[in-house]
Amino acid sequence: MLENIRRSTVNRLIFTSSSTVYGEPNIIPTSEDYGPLLPISPYGASKLACEALISSYCHTYGIEAIIFRLANIVGKRSNHGVIWDFITKLQRNPQQLDVLGDGNQTKSYLHVSDCIDCFFCCMSKNNNIVEVFNVGNEDSINIIKIAETISHTMGLTDVEIRTTKGTKNGRGWIGDVKQMQLSIEKLKKFGWTPKLNSNKAIQISTKDILSEKEVKNIV
Repeated sequence: MLENIRRSTVNRLIFTSSSTVYGEPNIIPTSEDYGPLLPISPYGASKLACEALISSYCHTYGIEAIIFRLANIVGKRSNHGVIWDFITKLQRNPQQLDVLGDGNQTKSYLHVSDCIDCFFCCMSKNNNIVEVFNVGNEDSINIIKIAETISHTMGLTDVEIRTTKGTKNGRGWIGDVKQMQLSIEKLKKFGWTPKLNSNKAIQISTKDILSEKEVKNIV
């Protein structure tokens, strides 16, 4: 793609990277200048590799780029991830929900509407060759709380939430970052802050996904 861009008239690139490029940082909230970046999964490694290639092409061929390191983005039209998985499990068995890991995995969640607002805010103001922004929320939420929020939003009571204990240190799977919250101080200086906190983003996304699943079943 970068080879095609440098041969075209395209002069600006927007790339959605991930908080996973940080690996397991020892400073939380984590800012854009944190280092070294040591991802613990192939997914995080691939995002970091893309960031490096983009930077090199921008400086070599005069392209501009904005790199967004995203927290967990949730909202409409999602067909994977923790909200989709929990809803699907609870529809199969409303009395019991199995949660990967020890339930203490704590991360930041951002509604897609806030994410899009952030993109447009930065596109209209950024003037650097390559700019990197963390895109996340100012709070975080653990998996047990997410399970409770989704159960409540679905109108379910007395759901037994069981943890699988997971892999080493209670991760949900190998490569799962157990705790992540991005610093968004840089974005706040640009005038952007999220409208919905993590828990509210989970609630709204749950309602949206439930509605979409109902429509799909009718069709």
